[in-house]
Amino acid sequence: MDDKYLKSKKILLVDDEPELLKMVENILSEDGYVNIKTACTVSEALYRFHQSQPDLAVLDVMLPDGDGFGLLREIRDFSDIPVLFLTARGENEDKIKGLTSGADDYMVKPFMPKELVLRIGIILKRFYRNESPTIKLAACFIDFERGEVIRQGQRIQLTAKEYEILKALSRNAGKIVTIDTLCEAAWGDNPYGYENSLMAHIRHIREKIEADPSKPVSLITVKGLGYRLMVEDCE
Repeated sequence: MDDKYLKSKKILLVDDEPELLKMVENILSEDGYVNIKTACTVSEALYRFHQSQPDLAVLDVMLPDGDGFGLLREIRDFSDIPVLFLTARGENEDKIKGLTSGADDYMVKPFMPKELVLRIGIILKRFYRNESPTIKLAACFIDFERGEVIRQGQRIQLTAKEYEILKALSRNAGKIVTIDTLCEAAWGDNPYGYENSLMAHIRHIREKIEADPSKPVSLITVKGLGYRLMVEDCE
């Protein structure tokens, strides 16, 4: 697994200081990370989790409507994604509390940008080392590392929107992914009004991945709810 695949992972940054959020977002963007979301409160962070399902979270401890420790406990009720604390709280008791709460690492502000990038990279490599960037469907393979569909020996390029839609579906292979979640994955923070565009993209995706797009067996519509991606080795 190469760095390009890991840097496509979704990262959520949670801090009550907008300037620091922007600085960290820029640091990660300059290093090649392409899917970064931000939140300033516990409630906004939980909304982001349920909508875009990040692959890694960077949390502050002190937040206006709670604290990072409580947020992490709530996250652990429904997700085991890796979490890094980035906070001004540098006391040993806080570090121990963060790590025993289920965090993967703990950094204290101020911090060196290179160290933050290094630690995030190490966490991602450790947590996702066994994850394959290629999945098998009934009529093809999807190579997320290259952004391609491999079908009958041919490679078919995915568009950026198709890639994001399929990525969101593959994270929940075999499960229903709502229309709102897919629109948010493809169009970002303001996904409303894109339902018709999503349907068009789903049609184009089926033309690339299905043996018979009019009778899909891999990308299934769940009427009124969303879509389900059936991966061959999915239980």
